[in-house]
Amino acid sequence: MNTKLTLRVSDMVVAEAKTHAARRGKSVSQMFREFIVSLSAPESEETLPPTTRSLLGVMKKHRVSESDYKKHLRERYL
Repeated sequence: MNTKLTLRVSDMVVAEAKTHAARRGKSVSQMFREFIVSLSAPESEETLPPTTRSLLGVMKKHRVSESDYKKHLRERYL
């Protein structure tokens, strides 16, 4: 069963939503539905963007200690 939902947002937000939806060939309702469903879906490696997926586990491989990481940050930003 579909139920109507009313949201109150600025005209600018509505225009942006319609523009994004048109670019994707979808309705604003469909984009909103997909967004809400994605919030509760468990993330798996397959759903991550390729760049993010490639970074999984990188810190475990290099065994960087917290103290080494803090030292690196101090040297870089101070």
